[in-house]
Amino acid sequence: MNIAVVLQSIATVSWLVALAVIALAVTRAARGQGFKAAAGLVIGAIVFAVVLTTVSAGLVFIQPTDRGVVISALDEGVRDEALSPGLSWVVPFLENVIVYPISRQTYTMSIAPEEGQITGDDSIEARTSDGQVVRVDASVIFSIDPIGIVDTHIKWEGHYVDNLIRPVVRGIIRDAVSQFAVAEVYSSKRFELSQQISQALVESLEEGGLILHEFVLRNIAFSDEYAASVEQKQIAEQLAQQAAFIVQQKTQEAEQAREIARGHADAVEINAQGAANALVIQAKAEAEARLVKAEAEAEALEMIAAALRDNPQVLTFEYISKLSPGIQVMLLPSDNPFLLPLPEFGEQEVVIPTSVP
Repeated sequence: MNIAVVLQSIATVSWLVALAVIALAVTRAARGQGFKAAAGLVIGAIVFAVVLTTVSAGLVFIQPTDRGVVISALDEGVRDEALSPGLSWVVPFLENVIVYPISRQTYTMSIAPEEGQITGDDSIEARTSDGQVVRVDASVIFSIDPIGIVDTHIKWEGHYVDNLIRPVVRGIIRDAVSQFAVAEVYSSKRFELSQQISQALVESLEEGGLILHEFVLRNIAFSDEYAASVEQKQIAEQLAQQAAFIVQQKTQEAEQAREIARGHADAVEINAQGAANALVIQAKAEAEARLVKAEAEAEALEMIAAALRDNPQVLTFEYISKLSPGIQVMLLPSDNPFLLPLPEFGEQEVVIPTSVP
C-alpha cells in the first residue's frame, strides 16, 4: 500500500470536512441561528487538513521498477542521488519528485498503422547502395540506466524517446542500409545488417544514458516494381532448378543405360573370350593329337626302315601282300624284266608274258 497516496486521500477528505463546516456555519449565521462550536470545528478541520497535506507532500513511495529524481529548490535544482524503491521523504512544497521507469521499454516503428507508437505508416524509408528504396520496420527494446538516471533527466528532461530513440534509430538504419545492395538486404546480408545497426545503437544509446537490450529488424518492404521483379526472378530460378533437375535425371538415366550397355558388352566380351579360349584349347588338343600321331607314324617308319635294313625281303613281301589275294596271273610286257623276284607258284599257276603291240 502506498502510504503517501493514503495520506493525500485523508488530507483531501479533511479539506472537504473543513469546507462543509464553514458552509454550515455561514448558513446558520444567515438564518440568525447560533453555532458556537463553528469556529473551533473550522479551525480544527483546517489545521488537520494542512498537516495531512504537508505530510503527504513530503512522503514519496517509489516502486521497485522505478527511480525518483528529486527536483529541489534547495539543492542546485536537483539532488545528486535518485530515490531508491521504498518510502522516502522530501521537503514539502520545496522539492518535487519525477518518477522514471527502469524496466524495459519497447519503441516500434512500423508500416502497419496500429503497431507502432505513432498511428499510420511510421516505417523508416532508406535507400540501398544500388539505389533501391526500401521501407524498414524495426523495434528497439531499451531501458534507462538506473545508475545515471539523474544525468539522463538533465539531458533529456523525460523526452528521451522523441529526442534520442526515434531520431538516432532512424538515422542509423538509413546509414546501415546504404552500405548494402538490395539483394543483400533481404537475403544473404540481412543478419549482418541487423548486427551492424545493433552495435551502432549500443554506443549511441549508452551516451544518452540508455541501455539497448535488443534491436529487432521486423520487416523490409520493397517498392511494387522491385517486388514484381523479385517474384519474376524467383519464378525463373524455380524453372531453372526444375530444368536442371530434369537434365540431372536424364543424365542419370543415360548413365544407367551406359552401365547396362557396358555390362552387356563385358558379358559379350567374356563370352567371346571364353569361346576363343575354348577354340584355342581345342586347337591345342588337335595339334597335340596330330603331333602324337606324327610322332607315332615317324616311330613306325623308323621301325619299318630298321626292319628293311635288317631283312630286304620284307619289302617284297609287303608289296605282294598288298595285291589282291585273288590274282593268279600277272601280265608283263615281253621286253621288260621282272622288277621283283616272283614267288613260286603252284602247279596250276602259269605266267604268260605278253608283247606290246
